[in-house]
Amino acid sequence: MSLSDPLTLPCGAVLKNRLAKAAMTEGLADPVNRATPAHARLYARWAEGGAGMLLTGNVQIDRMCLERPGNVAIEGEQDGAAIEGLKAFAAAGTRGGTQLFMQISHAGRQTPISVNPEPVAPSAVPLRLPGKNFGPPRALAEAEIEDLVGRFGYVASIAAATGFSGVQIHAAHGYLLSEFLSPLVNRRTDRWGGSLENRARFLLEAVRSVRAAVGRSFPVAVKLNSADFQQGGFSNEDCLAVVGMLNEAGIDLLEISGGTYEQPRMVGGAGIEPVAGTTGAREAYFLDYAAKVREVARMPLMVTGGFRTRAAMEEALASGACDVVGLGRPLCVLPDGPKQLLEGALDALPAYERTLRIGPGILGPRSPVLLMKALNGWGKQGWFCLQLLRMGAGKDPDLGLGVLAAFLAYRKNEGAAAARLAR
Repeated sequence: MSLSDPLTLPCGAVLKNRLAKAAMTEGLADPVNRATPAHARLYARWAEGGAGMLLTGNVQIDRMCLERPGNVAIEGEQDGAAIEGLKAFAAAGTRGGTQLFMQISHAGRQTPISVNPEPVAPSAVPLRLPGKNFGPPRALAEAEIEDLVGRFGYVASIAAATGFSGVQIHAAHGYLLSEFLSPLVNRRTDRWGGSLENRARFLLEAVRSVRAAVGRSFPVAVKLNSADFQQGGFSNEDCLAVVGMLNEAGIDLLEISGGTYEQPRMVGGAGIEPVAGTTGAREAYFLDYAAKVREVARMPLMVTGGFRTRAAMEEALASGACDVVGLGRPLCVLPDGPKQLLEGALDALPAYERTLRIGPGILGPRSPVLLMKALNGWGKQGWFCLQLLRMGAGKDPDLGLGVLAAFLAYRKNEGAAAARLAR
């Protein structure tokens, strides 16, 4: 099996090759969370960059629970400008036969306090993170959960109507559906909590709602954690059981990831046990977990996180552990990386995240270790996010940008975006 081989999904849709641009938050929406020309510019560049599939960043079903102020959100009847913005977004992202899947999400308790000081969650369990970036959540009422189930279907219908070629339901990374799956966050005693079957009910109902809205021939994918990597949380055994449930739900593609804001393993492999001796396992954070999922899953699998070399990608496909390779941060600096890999012009994608760091001398020799770790973490995230903003503005990535400068600029941008939000 090669990276250039097409893949036919169960619904009949065809991915032209095995490379996918993974979902990455763009922060390009306007103050009322509509898609903008910047989305079209950015996704046109990625569509022309060679990947068979592009996944959008979070498109939220509730404007009061965003992952960041610049998210696109779809709720209620959409005005003409919103629809036209989505159509332009979809037309750009589907150039050259590229599949563009809208990632549908709800941020849950991981909504920044600048967006909502009292977000919602399965139960009133706050995030265990330093600082005051996230407000304490309140537990959803059952009627609210049922309303949100319907919203997933509604947003999927808008995606189909405006030209997106598929959708992905985001049930990973500690967002709302992922929170319902976790016994650490979901402490409900009604039919939405307790047993794994009850904790998975929201996800399965969301899948049913989406499928009813778009029909059998429209691709429906799910992103699921292999584990939360938190003691007492959503485990790998839970994941395998949920995959069995998703087999019966009839989805077309399952992406395997892992982690939450409290344990951000989705942006680094620290603490994840690799499969020894293989190039793919050394690079890809979740490939060993995907191999376990493969034993259960009847749908095609996508794995994102850590892939950098063509050899590792081809090895992962040949092993059968995955059918699609997801690429994230490298495409922030090399948007045509997939094309170069497929044409043999490149053997490895850039790994800037390995060299980006703020040294202790920046803040003085006695800089607190935790502060330096925080600055490096947020600085790296800001560095990659700012590259997307540049490409959305029609510019090239700025590879000379420093991490501290990126941290400061990113925080300034997020503050300004939060201040512009129209409520």
